[in-house]
Amino acid sequence: MAEEAVSPPFAAGAEPLSALNMIVPEFTANMTGGRPFTLSEYRDKTLVLYFYPKDNTPGCTTEAINFRDLYPDFERTNTEIVGISRDSMRSHEGFKVKLDLPFELISDPDETLCLLFNVMKIKSMYGKKVRGVERSTFVIDGNGRLVKEWRGLKVPAHVDNVLAFVQDR
Repeated sequence: MAEEAVSPPFAAGAEPLSALNMIVPEFTANMTGGRPFTLSEYRDKTLVLYFYPKDNTPGCTTEAINFRDLYPDFERTNTEIVGISRDSMRSHEGFKVKLDLPFELISDPDETLCLLFNVMKIKSMYGKKVRGVERSTFVIDGNGRLVKEWRGLKVPAHVDNVLAFVQDR
């Protein structure tokens, strides 16, 4: 399969501030549940893609539980949720089972989607600079258009804010 050129602001290193209202380029990725994720298969729904740093860490676990607990409310708005991190598929499958998540998780170990959405950042951890995923959430409408993004967010109340946004659409 030939790689498609990705134009800014969906290109690695692009500034994330002007991507709103742009069509998200088609992509396919490995996902839990035994089938691949293909963006175009969600064209009839609102799609919430949430990027998180690592399975089984306190903030990421809390965020996943919050999305899980409000999942029926998201379903009522014809919204699908998909979590994305650099963790392996094996880690994702275990995380999904452990938390009884009703939605799928995408494994992005080569950072293709992380770079596409420009969520890789230099962060400070225990006084050291490390490269990692900036916790971010993106809402894509049924036409494949990016309609909302939250970057560098904090977990408390975030999922409630995402739900309020999709309910108001």
